[in-house]
Amino acid sequence: MELYQLRAFAVVADEGHLTRAAERLHVSQPAVSAQIKALEESFGTRLFDRTSSGMVLTVTGRELLQHVRRTLASVDELTRAARALKGEIAGRLRIGTLADPALIRLGDLLGRAVTRHPLLELELHHEISGAAPEGVRDGRLDASFYFGEAPGPDLVAMPLKDIAYLVCAPAAWRNRVESADWRAIAALPWVLTPAISTHHHLVNALFAEQSVNPPQVHIEADHESVIENLVVSGVGVSLMREDIALARERSGDICIWAPARLQTRLWFIYAKRQSRNPLIVALLGLVRDTWPDALPRQRL
Repeated sequence: MELYQLRAFAVVADEGHLTRAAERLHVSQPAVSAQIKALEESFGTRLFDRTSSGMVLTVTGRELLQHVRRTLASVDELTRAARALKGEIAGRLRIGTLADPALIRLGDLLGRAVTRHPLLELELHHEISGAAPEGVRDGRLDASFYFGEAPGPDLVAMPLKDIAYLVCAPAAWRNRVESADWRAIAALPWVLTPAISTHHHLVNALFAEQSVNPPQVHIEADHESVIENLVVSGVGVSLMREDIALARERSGDICIWAPARLQTRLWFIYAKRQSRNPLIVALLGLVRDTWPDALPRQRL
């Protein structure tokens, strides 16, 4: 077995699809398929079930994946240690992103990384916010932006910014919305993110505080820009970031339901066990410089 085969195994497991895995690995789809086949022959067992929708880990594959991730992490740590001895910051980090790039200052962060640490590679993965902590815990991500409550003690969380959300509806619904009480607004068609997302939890908590059953999902979408477009297009009610909502209201695209205003927090999170990783230390320096106005650090 070869390291590149183990990396292919881990990426295919992440993506669940040979073509997407090949794009991440910058090789052809047949090459990835051949690497997986060779690894299965080396292990003497099937790692994936090939289905019409993609690649699904077998029971054996799921068990071996944990060992493979630990092996790859050890190899990466060895490589980082060798480079650190030479005074270099070099290697790859997988970073979870969310919302729109401007909100998390992604361009500024990447610009600093390229200038300051040209050998540091940042691999970006768009995340549903509620899934980000688990991705950092299980090693699929090295760090991530995240909306919501402070995560558990196994993660370190840098508070960056408080963000408000408003309940918004299509402009044509103004008469229905302005006179609506909590039950009436909950009964309207809603556009919601998947249940794991922070956005979804905010909606449920909002209505629970009023002892009202939460809205039922009319359409599910996993990206704020998609939700914004659906609200503007007249599909349903949803939460929208306050800055976007106010601009859209001024343009006459939406109406805002006044009784509700929710607040959540933007964090940058990483695993506590990674605190001494030179790559993480370098990344945190970049984040701090990108967010000089970040919220005061809290003891978690």
